[in-house]
Amino acid sequence: MYMTQLLLPLWSNGGERFPTALFEQVRDELVSQFGGLTAYTRTPASGLWQEKDGGTVRDDIVLYEVVVENLDEDWWRSYRRELERRFSQEALVIRVQEIWLL
Repeated sequence: MYMTQLLLPLWSNGGERFPTALFEQVRDELVSQFGGLTAYTRTPASGLWQEKDGGTVRDDIVLYEVVVENLDEDWWRSYRRELERRFSQEALVIRVQEIWLL
């Protein structure tokens, strides 16, 4: 089994909060595709990174998590590219961990 996590930004690169409908669309697509998800939306996680010019960038994210029996890497790569387009991001993180249920 695999746990797939999508890190979705709350704010655009221009500083505007993304509409709730955008997150609802992603939620609905994942539930339709995989039968369910866990969404960590109540307290956004904060990320920080330094840019080449030395400035620090902060980003608030929500986390959507889907557990799948088999990992279709092509589907997830394609979906990541689509989400990068929707959220106007250069790169959007989708990470995967192999898991065992005890």
